[in-house]
Amino acid sequence: MVSPPNPLIPHLHQALTSLSSSPFPSIASPDAVKKRASVALVIRITPSYSHWPPSSSDAPSDLPSFFSQPWVQQGNPEVLFIKRAARKGDRWTSHIALPGGKRDSEDADDLAAAIRETREEVGLDVSPDNEWVLQAGNLPQRLITTSWGKKPLMVLCPYIFVITGQSGRLRMQPTEVASCHWVPLAALLDGRNRTVVKEDVGNRFANQETGVKKWILGMTIGKMEFSAVRLWPGESVKCAESPAVEAEDGTSWVRRFRNVLPGAVKHESEPPLLLWGLTLGVMADFLDLLPPHNSLSLWSYPTFTPWDVRFAIWAMSWRFKGRKTAEVQQIQQSRVPTIEVGLDAVVPPSDDKLREGGIHGLSTGLDSSTERTQLKSSAVSTMLEGYYDIVRRAVAVALLGRTSVLVAVLAWILIRHRRRKLLSG
Repeated sequence: MVSPPNPLIPHLHQALTSLSSSPFPSIASPDAVKKRASVALVIRITPSYSHWPPSSSDAPSDLPSFFSQPWVQQGNPEVLFIKRAARKGDRWTSHIALPGGKRDSEDADDLAAAIRETREEVGLDVSPDNEWVLQAGNLPQRLITTSWGKKPLMVLCPYIFVITGQSGRLRMQPTEVASCHWVPLAALLDGRNRTVVKEDVGNRFANQETGVKKWILGMTIGKMEFSAVRLWPGESVKCAESPAVEAEDGTSWVRRFRNVLPGAVKHESEPPLLLWGLTLGVMADFLDLLPPHNSLSLWSYPTFTPWDVRFAIWAMSWRFKGRKTAEVQQIQQSRVPTIEVGLDAVVPPSDDKLREGGIHGLSTGLDSSTERTQLKSSAVSTMLEGYYDIVRRAVAVALLGRTSVLVAVLAWILIRHRRRKLLSG
């Protein structure tokens, strides 16, 4: 019995063809930003058991010849992610990311930087010299900022590569990469894998990595919840030489204490692989080209973990969210998408002006409804415009409410104490 082709393959072929035929323009670095970085979205097709590629064949010269092969039509597309090595003080430590890094002076352009970084980090040759790799266009470049959009960091340039033969053995750089993961594209599109990640934002408010101010902020406003996707790799490869990952969250001492208790059972479990922040934003641009084209519906507004802060944000942004939803439905004009970098905002240039982005989430910045992939209005950008001003006010209201309750309780205790003292006197 002949199995039917993978229904995702034709859509992937169409998306890659559109991207390669209509590349996105390069964004010039602002005067205050000299750094540029490139990442590689590497795709491979894993053959099914019943449809194996021929032992000897010529390398396909283009996307149509590659996707016309029977084993490709029956295969399962996968995307390569890396888990960055644990490095103290690094904002990207242990994050799930795409291979890539900063552009060096010897790089001819942003594409050359993506090729070099991919070779250095994971040992894959995605250069034009490799006949078994096809360069399939790019995704919109974006300006990355920190401090809630106030400080520009660099311009990020994503490029797409398709491995048309055996992916080969990965050679990971120990100081940069802890592990590599080939994740099925179908799993990334599965809404059941959507989740949230909680991150401490005290150090961003305090503009410092350690200190009393960060601790106080963490204790008062808690953590923020952001959209995320849990990854279920089809294949994972660990780098044995990468530095051991220390427990990174604040409860690690609790687990260590439990392990030394009499009769304690040690559980060696790997933390889940969570895709979020900047890399999620880049992937969302790509995923929105594929069915069911619903990246936006899987996105939610960031919020805080304490119930009073959550309530204040909900109450103060209720009408705002309704108004923004209506605006998104009426958008007709195209513009560059805003992506988010978790605690760092990502904004594109719009009319030569920097606009504030957001804090984590998905973006739907591409339109796949036409033959030519075009920029459309970033729905998330529209929905987030002005949202963080409300968040700041809501946090202030919640903290003021806590202070008022505390003052009221202390006043009640003091008055009651004085009354008892008068009665006893």
